[in-house]
Amino acid sequence: MRLKILTAAMLLAGVAYAKEPKRYESGTLLQMDSVECGLDENSGKSLAGEVLGTDSAHKKTHALLCQEYLLQSDHVIYRIRPKGEKHPALLPVGERAQFHMDKDKMVLRVEDLDDKERDYIVVSMTPRDNGKTDSASAAAPNR
Repeated sequence: MRLKILTAAMLLAGVAYAKEPKRYESGTLLQMDSVECGLDENSGKSLAGEVLGTDSAHKKTHALLCQEYLLQSDHVIYRIRPKGEKHPALLPVGERAQFHMDKDKMVLRVEDLDDKERDYIVVSMTPRDNGKTDSASAAAPNR
């Protein structure tokens, strides 16, 4: 009898503490831009220059480009970048995507691509202007 009560209590506790399923929002990938996100430096020093101590070093630098996407949801337009990937996947512009926020990152998946979840950094958020005018400001006369 005690075993049945203990088993029932453990089952009930497991159900009570179960995580809620992830709730995804939906949006459309509007565009992709290449933006500067850092510099890559390459030192021109040779092994002989290092050993002999000659100071003929010169650095070659070039700008690194990152993909930046516009993701439009029902109420917000997000500007996002891939988080820490050396070779991020190209997302299909114009397609629907599902996403949710997880702490300080956006987790995004595109069903038509490969339905794989990827982490993105939110660079900016802009509220959407749906063309609705505020009824209070429309009703107030201009003085």
